[in-house]
Parts: sequence; C-alpha cells; structure tokens
Amino acid sequence: MQKLSPFDAITRTRIVFGQGTFSRLGELAAEFRPGCVLVVSDPGLIDAGHFGHAVDHLRAAGLHVESFHDFAENPTSAMVDAGVAKAAQVQPDLLIGLGGGSSMDCCKGINFVYSGGGSIHDYHGVGKATADMLPMIAVPTTSGTGSEAQSFALISDADTHVKMACGDPKAACRIALLDPELTITQPRSVTALTGIDAISHAIETYVTNRRNPMSITYSRRAFGLLAAGFSRVLSSPNDIDARSQMQLGACFAGMAIETSMLGAAHATANPLTARHDITHGQAVGVMLPAVIRLNGQHHSDWYAELLREVEPTIVESEAPERLAQMVVKWLEEANMATSLNALQIPASGIETFVEEALKQWTGTFNPVPLDKTNAELLYRSVA
Repeated sequence: MQKLSPFDAITRTRIVFGQGTFSRLGELAAEFRPGCVLVVSDPGLIDAGHFGHAVDHLRAAGLHVESFHDFAENPTSAMVDAGVAKAAQVQPDLLIGLGGGSSMDCCKGINFVYSGGGSIHDYHGVGKATADMLPMIAVPTTSGTGSEAQSFALISDADTHVKMACGDPKAACRIALLDPELTITQPRSVTALTGIDAISHAIETYVTNRRNPMSITYSRRAFGLLAAGFSRVLSSPNDIDARSQMQLGACFAGMAIETSMLGAAHATANPLTARHDITHGQAVGVMLPAVIRLNGQHHSDWYAELLREVEPTIVESEAPERLAQMVVKWLEEANMATSLNALQIPASGIETFVEEALKQWTGTFNPVPLDKTNAELLYRSVA
C-alpha cells in the first residue's frame, strides 16, 4: 500500500471558470468596493481588444479604472518599479492582472513593493511580505504559467537577468477568472509556447521530492486535460472545448506547483532564457525530455502513473521513454526546436549553463539531485 505524504495547504484563490465569464469582471471587482482599480495588462492586450472590454465591464459596475502597460515578457525589477510608481500615483484599492504569466507576475510584483515598500529584491524567496497586500484578480488570456493559482511572482533582475521567485501566501490572488474565449486571439506560436509550459508544469510537479496527495491529484488531472487539448488547439484554434481543456489544465498545474514546486527542466531552462533570450516555453520544452529520461531511471513508476491518465495500459518500464517521446512529438507539432543546435546555442556555453542551473531554486526539488555531472549530461544530451 502506497504511503501518503503529509502536506499543509490552503486553497486561497476563488476560481471562476467558464465560457463567457469575462463579462462578470465588473461584478466580481465590485465585491471589493474599490475606490480605484489598477489594471496591469501588457500592450498586446490592447490590440486584442481584451483590455478595452475589461475597462468597459469595470466602468459598467461603477468603478474608476487606471492602467499600467509599461512592461514586457519576463518582467524585470525595473518594470516593477515603474508599476509601483504608477500605483503610488493613483492609489488603487484593487489590482487586476490581465494577460499571460508576465502580466500576472508583474501585477504581483507591483503588489509586493507597493504594499510593503523596498524593492522587489527584498521579496526574493518565500514568506518575505512585510504587510497585508492589496486584493488581486487574475484574468489569464493564455494557458501556460498557471500564475493565477499561485502565490509566486517570477521577476528578472534588470541587470543580471537572473529570475527571482518571490512567494508569499499574502500574494495569492483573491479571484482567478478563467474564460477560454479570451485565449482564442493568441497567435499560434503563443498557444504552442504557453501550452508546452503548462505541460511541463503538470509533468514536473508530479515527480518532485515534495509531491503529495494534493499535488498528485492536480498534476495528474492537469496532464490529462492538457494532453487531450494541446494538439487540438494547434490544429483547430477556435475549438472552445480544447481551449477550455488547456486553460483549466494550466490552472490545475499551477495549483500543483503551490505545494510540490518544479524540477530540473525549469532549473536548466532558465539559463537559456537569461543568456540567449530563449522564450521560457521553448527553453523548458527543449530540456524536458532529457529530464524525464534522467528521472525515469529511478522513478519509472511515477511516470507510468501519470501516463496512465491518457494511456491506461502503459508498461512501467516503458513509461519514461514513451512520455519523453510524447513531449518531443508535441514540440515538433508546434514547430518548436528540440535541440540547442536548432536554437543556435553553441555547446561551448554548457559549462556556464551548468553553473547557473545549479543555483536555481527549482532544481532542489528534482527527485534525482541535480549536480554538476547530471546537469552537464542533460545539456549535452540535447546539444
């Protein structure tokens, strides 16, 4: 009989899911009785029309709306500072993060500093919030990070480009509003990159050294939803059922991250992003099959359990390789690279990548301890 690991978890975020639920944004925001609402949304959401519709819904509920758009993918400490300056100017009572993971992370970063003072560097780590934070509503328009279900913000240092995970229970969103219709406007490349990121979350959270009955449940269901929806959203972008599977799957994977964290695929991907500006979904995608094969040498039973969500008859000994091949197939379907060479990253940089990967917090949760030897093997196996 399998021994169940102890865990201590609070589900802090109210999740409102369903086609058309975006229209409830004003109603939900009004529940907080804010004098001013600050919407943090990347510029692309203006072009897509989602920002304008958000403002319409909020104003229809009688709310005063301000906005902040001056940030980009992988938000930096400097971008957070600019957002804090905007918040200091308008003094919001409620924050809304509208967009992909970058919008939600930037919004959380602003919340940390505006509410507690200092700089975002002061909140690098876990439990560093010094004051109660403003209530926040997350409205994801991609199906990737699951940030709406997490109490972490991932912010890059503006000078070193090192990613800082800033987490605290106080940073959890009060409400996550999931409307799959919002994800239809994504370019195919964004659908692919965010989808692979979500898939990596479902797979990595299932096998960490902090896995527990709660994370296992969310990871496994997330994987089932994402595996069913990914190829369909690539081939039929307007398939709302597939979009729903991807969005809910990404959210469930985010909920798994809260208690189980991530692993070596993220630890080895981050240096590729920092050094060569490789998009996160692509970086983690290229490393994930190698990490599955590494971990599968010791935990083929875990991968078999996960894979049985979609292939009930899989043989345990075959599960790691089958899952690794499945990820490669998804990358190829998405026209994404499966090697460092394809990304024009020279093997001469591997020693630097190894050094930086070993400093990544996520690597400490990998079930096979990440050391210099196996980190180098991971990079060389995908060179």
